This record gives sequence, C-alpha cells and structure tokens, in this order.
Amino acid sequence: MNAVPHKGMITVSIMLATIMQALDTTIANVALPHMQGSLQSSQDQIAWVLTSYIVAAAIATPLTGWLCGQWGRRQIFLASVVGFTIASTLCGLAQNLSEMVLARLLQGLFGAALVPLSQAVLLDINPKEKVGQAMAIWGAGIMVGPILGPVLGGWLTEHANWRWVFFINLPVGVFAFYGIARYLPESKPAGEQLDIFGLTTLSLAIGLLQLFLDRGEQMDWFNAPEIRVEAAGCAMALAFFMAHTLTVRGPSFLNRDLLRDRNFITGTAFASVMGMTLFATMALLPSLLQGLLGYPIVFAGEIMAARGLGTMLAMVVVGRLVHRFELRAIMAVGFGLTAISLYQMTHITLEMDSSLLRSSGFIQGLGVGFTFVPLSAVTFATLAPGLRNEGTPVFSLMRTLGSSVGISVVQTLLTRGMARAHAELSTDIHYASQALQNLPAALNPLTPAGLAALNLEVNRQAALVAYVHDFRVMLCLTLLTMPLLLLIRPVRASEHA
Repeated sequence: MNAVPHKGMITVSIMLATIMQALDTTIANVALPHMQGSLQSSQDQIAWVLTSYIVAAAIATPLTGWLCGQWGRRQIFLASVVGFTIASTLCGLAQNLSEMVLARLLQGLFGAALVPLSQAVLLDINPKEKVGQAMAIWGAGIMVGPILGPVLGGWLTEHANWRWVFFINLPVGVFAFYGIARYLPESKPAGEQLDIFGLTTLSLAIGLLQLFLDRGEQMDWFNAPEIRVEAAGCAMALAFFMAHTLTVRGPSFLNRDLLRDRNFITGTAFASVMGMTLFATMALLPSLLQGLLGYPIVFAGEIMAARGLGTMLAMVVVGRLVHRFELRAIMAVGFGLTAISLYQMTHITLEMDSSLLRSSGFIQGLGVGFTFVPLSAVTFATLAPGLRNEGTPVFSLMRTLGSSVGISVVQTLLTRGMARAHAELSTDIHYASQALQNLPAALNPLTPAGLAALNLEVNRQAALVAYVHDFRVMLCLTLLTMPLLLLIRPVRASEHA
C-alpha cells in the first residue's frame, strides 16, 4: 500500500468530526431538566429531544454507502460536517420545543454518516500492520464521546448555559471541515441505482424499532395500542426488507456481498450483542449518581470520567496488541474486566463513598477498550476494500441498535424492580412491627411528616435493590456472551497485522 499524504492531518480532522457526533449522543442528557424549563415542555415532551436525534440518525445511517457511491466520500463527509454544525447552532438558538426537535432531527440526519465514514477512511489510509492502531484511535473517539458527554454536558450546564452543550460543536465543526476539505482525497463515485423498496422498508423498520424502544416503558409497553402498532409495523417492515434483499434481481440496498463474509456477519452481530451487554450499564449511572446518591452534577461527571480514562488507556495498549495476540483472547480479557466491574457494582450501598464507583468505572472502561478495538479489526479483516463504505454503516447501525435495546431493557428492569422492591419492603411496615417501634421520632408513621420521611427512605432502599438487580442481570449477560467469541473465525496475523 502506497503511503497516503497528510495521513496525520486526515486522522485528526475526521476524528474531530467523529468525536463531535459521538459526544452529542449523550451530552444533552444531563441538560434536559434545564431545557425543560427554558422550552416550557413537559417530561414526556422533552424526551423527544433525545428520541428525535436517535431515530433520525438510525434511519439515515444505512444511506451512507449509497450516498458515497453517488457523490464520493469526501463530498458526503463535508456535507455531513456542515449540516451537523449548522443543526447544532440551531439547537442552541431554539426558543421552543418544536424548533429544538426539528434541529435535533437535522442533527441526526447529517451526523449519521460521520462515524461510519471515519472508520472507512481510517481503514483505507492505513496499511494492514497499522489497522489495530487505527481502530484504537477510531474506537477512542466513539467510545470516549458517550462516556465524557455527560461530564462535559454537566460542566457546561452548571457553569455556562445548556445552549453551550450545542454551541461547543461550532469550533470543532469548523476545524474538522477545514482539515477534511484540505487533506482528504476524493474517492471515485460508483453511481449505483438506489433500491427504493429496500431503503423504505429498512427505514420504517429502524424508525419504528427506535420509537418502540424509546417510548415502551413510558407507555407501559404492550398495554398501549401505540406500542403494539410500532412492534407489528417493525416486524412487518423487517420481514419485507429481508425477503426483498434475498430475492431481488440486481443491486439491493444491503449489498449481498457483505452477507458472504463470515467475519463481517459474526463481527456485526457481536457488535449488537456487545452494545446490549456493555453500553447499557452506562445508562444507569446518571440517575444512580444524581438521583439516588444525590451527587452534584459536576461531581457525578468527575466520577464518570474514570470510565473514560480507562477506555483511553485501553485503546493505547490494545492498539499495540492486536497484531501480536489472538483477537478473541484480547476480547475475552475485555469481557472479563467488564464482568469484574459489574460484580463490584452489585455491592453498592447508600452509605459508601465514591471510591468503588471510580474503580469499577475505570475497570469497565478498560473492558470496553479491550473489547471494541479487536472486534472492529476482526470484523473488517477479510472484507474487500470496495465494500467498506457500505460495511461500516451497517456495523455502526447494529452497534447502535444493540445499545438501544440494552438501554431499554435495563430501564424497564429498573422501573419494575423499584416498584416490586417498594411493595416488598412496605409489607414489613406495620404498627405491630418491633423494627418500626425502634425508629427515631422523625420517621414515626403516626405523623404526616414522619410517614412522608419513612416513605422516602423506603423509596431509596427500593431503588438501591433495583439498581443492584440490574447490575446482576448485566453481569450474567456479560458472562453468557463470552462463549459467543467462539463464533468469530480466528484471523491470521497477516490478515490483521
């Protein structure tokens, strides 16, 4: 492979764009309460600030390969950076919920291509012996972004204004655009015809699935007609898409050549499983730290930063290991570290200090890094270079969908676990209970203030039980996932080294 001019500047430029997009998947979460008051919206309505972005990005991601085939990778990259930056500015300027949701939809649509295109570019500009290091750099961007998003979002909201959660993208977008325009060479457009039926059915399936996952718990799942319609529509659209892809004559929206590469198929499937088992646990931390333990937003962000430090350290180390050790062994280490961190989290208490949270977060960050980099390398080790523009969006999409499923599951388990634990704890509270008679006067249930204080304490204990149960479930899923590593075909050193 010939040396690529300005490889360093290309890497910096595309990673700026990647980090910008990856940060925005979580940076707005901690600012939602402040947005709610400013935009005069309800709890249900403000959730669309997150949902609109996720749904738009999920629908637009599969289009990346076709768009590059029509206009070239460089042009699509530049258009995505410009559109994402402008949409971020519109988010910061929004005066009501409608404007915010529309701007977030645009953010999702334009940002969808940034992550898969950055991965494809890094795979193309690096020789095989450098693929491990390249995927470590790429993985650091997309993993550290969601981890540090709440930290940065909390700091900006606390010390400036929630609008700066979006305005911060402006300088990053400008520098990314300049670097890409100046240094990234253009790829030759293929000019393939768009499979309209495949695009339509896949977009419907993805959009309905995201709505089902995002609104399911809020609407009490299948007890609500909306959720039943979304589930049925998703299943039908997906069935039509798969039947069409496997039987259509001529090009299909999902390139069938991707389905012939065993490592790509198993790696992509494993990415979705990894999203469920590894990333869902991160969704529990903001509410645990701020809601249950009562930590200030900035202090909670500092605790979560330990996970980002662990991930960055692992990325540096594992980039040098992927061409020396069997990739599945490195991934097994990553899952083992994740299991250790989840086991630590099953021992949380309401009286503990932050040391356990910091150490478990750091260890889980190491686990994420040791898992994701070799997975990215093995997935694309045997895939033809000409298929990377189409393969990387599929990989990113499956990882995102897996994460969405995992987050939905743990949030549902948390809500139901809290209700169940509260009911069980409440049965022990009755006037004949010896334990109740020994409570301090402030918790005397015979007074309104005491009853309210006692109920608050029961709520806290029930929440603790539910969190511990969630971490146990994720620990079991992590351990059960490890044998799936055997499904990945070992890659020879010459293929990934």
